[in-house]
Amino acid sequence: MDDVIILGAGIVGVATGIHLLRRGRSVTLVDRSAPGHETSFGNAGIIQREGVRPHPFPRDLTTLLQVGLHLSTAARYEPLALPKLAPPLLRYWWESSPEHYRRVVESYAPLIGRSIIAHSDLIAAAGPEAEKLISRDGWYLVFRTAEKMAREEGKARADHERFGIGYEMVGWPALKALEPSLLGKLVGAVHWTDPWTVRDPGALVTAYFELFKRMGGTFVSGEAGRLSAEQGSWRTTVGGRQVVARQAVIALGPWAPDMLEPLGYRLPLFVKRGYHMHYHPKDGAELNHLLLDTEVGYAMAPMTRGIRITTGAEFAMRDAAPTPIQLGKAEAAAREIFPLGERVDPQPWKGARPCTPDMMPIIGKAPRHEGLFVGIGHAHHGFTLGPATGELLAQTMTGEATAIDIRPFRMERFLGG
Repeated sequence: MDDVIILGAGIVGVATGIHLLRRGRSVTLVDRSAPGHETSFGNAGIIQREGVRPHPFPRDLTTLLQVGLHLSTAARYEPLALPKLAPPLLRYWWESSPEHYRRVVESYAPLIGRSIIAHSDLIAAAGPEAEKLISRDGWYLVFRTAEKMAREEGKARADHERFGIGYEMVGWPALKALEPSLLGKLVGAVHWTDPWTVRDPGALVTAYFELFKRMGGTFVSGEAGRLSAEQGSWRTTVGGRQVVARQAVIALGPWAPDMLEPLGYRLPLFVKRGYHMHYHPKDGAELNHLLLDTEVGYAMAPMTRGIRITTGAEFAMRDAAPTPIQLGKAEAAAREIFPLGERVDPQPWKGARPCTPDMMPIIGKAPRHEGLFVGIGHAHHGFTLGPATGELLAQTMTGEATAIDIRPFRMERFLGG
């Protein structure tokens, strides 16, 4: 019998396994997919140290109308999904009020503050295969209008003063010098200087997984059956093989409810789906930095496979058929500012971001069971926060003091206790 079963081999599960192995625990990691090939695979590749403000539900009428009329690239909804999504989305809207949101940011900022620290630790331990994927020169929030740029400069200044986030304002001439292939349509950018970017997020998780294996961790490939507590241990069956451990961690991202609900935990979780596609540059063009076209709502990043475009949020059921409408809009907008060539991938990649109504993850012990722990609900920041979450879970599970206060992230906030 192992010490720990971890269900889910995304970045949260792998990082949790590494931190537990460091503390002398034996660990079995279970997933039906290759490690890092689900939600961890398809993001924009930013370790978002600047991301102290999680994405709130829009409350201004203009944005709500754009989304409601399907005019927005940053967000869209699937009408048939609304009856099931309405309760958590209404709570999401409520939690996004200015008073509630201020409290969320206060709790969230220390967690984001661990992001670079925790990734740096694992990158150094994983070695050259991880290090070669990392760029440490930040990313650029680009603008099409001076009015939007001025508003965002004010927010950047406030976050610098309050949280110490590094930034620089970059006008169009300087941005053009940094990115000579840009075509125009932009007035400048906020250069967030603290974050790191990754040229292949899936490959970084694979490098972390290789570290997990070198440290003695075990991986079992297959669909995990129902998780059950019996005689002081946790059990599941994977492909006819029984896996047993003293403790269990659920790090299944958007699939966590499938395992939690049979145990009596009905949480107001929902997903924001997203898409990506890679492109060849046209006529020898080069993209040197990640750009987020904030007034349209997509990111464009240089990746190993080409230039990756990632979309905003699609509110739909987790397993519904792909509807990559936003990708088409994002591609058209990207061609206005950069000479994109042909698509590289045969079809768009689709993933689901696991979200909570209060925009904060669930990290810690499940309150109704001994030996059961959870790390889910990271929304847009799962790739950023995976190593920090793994560190905090391992500290909690082994009785250590946690690096930050994790009480704001307890599951109990959704269970009335």
